[in-house]
Amino acid sequence: MFTACSRQPVKPALTRLAVLRFENLSPDSSADWMGRAFSEVISAELSSVPGMSVISSSQMHALERQTGVRPVSAPGISSERSLAIFQGANRVAYGDYYVRGGRLQAQLTIEDPATGRMERVLTAEAPAGDVYGAASNLAHQISSAAGKYGTTNEAAVQAYITASEGGADDANAENAARAIAADPNFGPAYRLLAGVKARQKDTAGALAVLDEAIARGGAIPPAERARIELEAATLRNDQSGRRQALLDLTKAEPQDIGVWRSLAELSYAMRDYPHAVTAYEKVLAAEPDSPPVLNVIGYAYAYSGNLDAAVAALKKYRQLLPKDPNALDSLGDVYLISGHLAEAAQAYLQAAQLSPTLQGGSDLFKAAMARLMSGDIPAADALEKQCEETTGRANDPATPYRQAEWAWLTGRRKQAVERLTAFAQNAQNGPMKELASRAYSELALWSLLENDRTHAADFVSKALQVAGPASAPTAFLMRYLLDPAPRETPANRQFLAYWLLLNKQFPQAATELQRLYDNPASSSDEALPILLAWARVETGHENEAADLLRFNPVPPLTGPGLFTPLYFPRLYQLRAKVAEKQNRPQDAQAAREIFQKLSPTATAN
Repeated sequence: MFTACSRQPVKPALTRLAVLRFENLSPDSSADWMGRAFSEVISAELSSVPGMSVISSSQMHALERQTGVRPVSAPGISSERSLAIFQGANRVAYGDYYVRGGRLQAQLTIEDPATGRMERVLTAEAPAGDVYGAASNLAHQISSAAGKYGTTNEAAVQAYITASEGGADDANAENAARAIAADPNFGPAYRLLAGVKARQKDTAGALAVLDEAIARGGAIPPAERARIELEAATLRNDQSGRRQALLDLTKAEPQDIGVWRSLAELSYAMRDYPHAVTAYEKVLAAEPDSPPVLNVIGYAYAYSGNLDAAVAALKKYRQLLPKDPNALDSLGDVYLISGHLAEAAQAYLQAAQLSPTLQGGSDLFKAAMARLMSGDIPAADALEKQCEETTGRANDPATPYRQAEWAWLTGRRKQAVERLTAFAQNAQNGPMKELASRAYSELALWSLLENDRTHAADFVSKALQVAGPASAPTAFLMRYLLDPAPRETPANRQFLAYWLLLNKQFPQAATELQRLYDNPASSSDEALPILLAWARVETGHENEAADLLRFNPVPPLTGPGLFTPLYFPRLYQLRAKVAEKQNRPQDAQAAREIFQKLSPTATAN
């Protein structure tokens, strides 16, 4: 009993420390630069300490778009404390200093921001010009495992800090160059100078600066060298280089949660889900009760094939925020991705009960799609109707457009064409003229998918006739897709891939789609894996297509989209072909039956 009463508060598994800018108590403002120098040196020296993750000043100030810009030279206790807490700091260090009698004296306080309790108060003293010595002394008092800053050269530190504190780019570049001249092995100064040149659109100059630093090899410490290589790879748009640099940085500073987060995000965008899971687990260990991290790791688990872990992460998210419908929406997504369609529909419906009109009633539409993917068209129709009524679209003059799109997805092609044609004809002379043009464009695409180029040409002509500023690009795109020999390549390479697919130039389509698929910027495009699989199947590479068809696409939040018919229900036709090739007749038959329900005029062979 006595033991229980004397228990101490449980310390966090990982100390997330933010060292704020120190305050100058001296009457001499020429020493103001030291305030940031203390923060930078202490943070850098503690960055590799086991059990500690240091939040840098650059990470904190990255949040200023949300929290409002603060003067970078202001004392950290007043200007950076909230930024540190937003970044997840569970310990905040702040301090002050003054120069008197030829001596630099500094005091640092470490506080638990959750309780406001001051845990430690440390002091250090050094000769008046030795800010590095005083700051390093404080860092080593915090932890004997503290490392070394990138330079001990006072001139290099002062020039670098002066450039870091902001000002005109030319002045910053001059100070950064001065820091490099004072210590050619001081990595941060190279990155700062390269950043100035990049902002000035001098990419070649920025890369030259970074390459100069890289050429110094082991003279620059591993962590700083990895940061330099990361920035160089980013400027070159080299995603593989970026990931390798992040991996190197996690080895050099394994406690840096920001680096693990960046590695997780990049791996996820590159569709390397197992590595994304590993990196996100590092972040989650530091932030076990973070709904955003639980949310995204749920998707990463699902795409890695670990549905149980995905469900567990999202259920914890729901426990933390029981009234947040997004937790249930994401749960529905991971069930749907993994092929558990009944569970997906149930989760979507629960999300809709919490917020029926969230994102335009998207959860009811997703539930309808989950039923449709299982081949239950009547149940899907009922949910789509419920979505229409719940969101107040029943009296919306644009509702017939959506009803026509739904009819197409559910296999009622003739009815879909009749409804959308009637809508376009009624709307083309009124306030919905732009939507009428888009409707004609969509009718053109449907005709192309049915190999009916005559009607496609007629619909494209009508789309162009009534097009306005908003609808003209879509009409011109459909004209491009219809052209048997276009003279120009569209700026958006994805449209070139569509043209190649629709014109049965599958080898070239496979090359173009693979390039798009490998681009992290396209990671959220649910259509790409299926379209690439289409090209792979048509070129006899069914085994490569199998992995691309493994997961179900998450339905668009806004309902059926213009290009949804390119990949749905084609997904099931492709799955049938792959299963036949791989001698899985039962899987082939199941996919073929769904495809024939949703596309009764087509064939799965």
